[in-house]
Amino acid sequence: MSLRPGDIPRSTIDALERGEREAANLAESLAIDQRRLAVSSFPGLSESDVTGLAPDVSITARMRSGGRLMLEHLGVAGLDRARRHPSDTVRGWACYALALVPRRSMGRRLRDVRPLADDPHFGVREWAWLAMRPHLAADIDAAIELLVPWTNSRRANVRRFASEATRPRGVWCAHLRELRDEPWRALPILEPLRADETKYVQDSVANWLNDASKDQPGWVFDVTERWLGESDSPPTERIARRARRSLPAAAVRTKPNARSARARR
Repeated sequence: MSLRPGDIPRSTIDALERGEREAANLAESLAIDQRRLAVSSFPGLSESDVTGLAPDVSITARMRSGGRLMLEHLGVAGLDRARRHPSDTVRGWACYALALVPRRSMGRRLRDVRPLADDPHFGVREWAWLAMRPHLAADIDAAIELLVPWTNSRRANVRRFASEATRPRGVWCAHLRELRDEPWRALPILEPLRADETKYVQDSVANWLNDASKDQPGWVFDVTERWLGESDSPPTERIARRARRSLPAAAVRTKPNARSARARR
């Protein structure tokens, strides 16, 4: 049975809102009154400063507002301290603050957010890619080129960021129309991860392809079929199985268009 915010002890919520500890799960993250956390973390803020963190605002909008507050209150120089804060939500605000710093290249933003993409806390890792996604979407081919080296990282969280940040549909974020229409453009990211030994990365790659299967089912079938033909590793088999979960039971291979055919070679 899933834990609901109302089931969380008040003492736990108080500690979270004082910024003394991390959330243990998504329910705890969502139960936090971010206004209280902001005032506890950044003395001097007034009630009018934190209205954008009210619970009736979507969680992603609250996180963006927290990032904006952090950047205004701490400045760019203070973000290093925020990235080491005990609260995972504050570290999540730091992700958004980094995304809001003006006049920075995409490459610089990715370098800045990389430690948070490898944060020990599951929530911070999600905020890292969600915060950066609008910048990646603005030039998806440049983003793919910059993220390809991440797929060779020794750190599974970093490899997973490259896949998760570029999912065609994704969760809690706008879709990437270019990759919904032409998912083969992201093969430079997907190919190096097709036999990744870490389930965390495997799930991301499979979810990426499952996203793509909603628009390009024939291409997803072709890619996973090729992978299975070229590798009999258990990770590849697991990725292919999960990637195909939304395809019809009797999947029929569609004739790929010319660009799809070129992408598979």
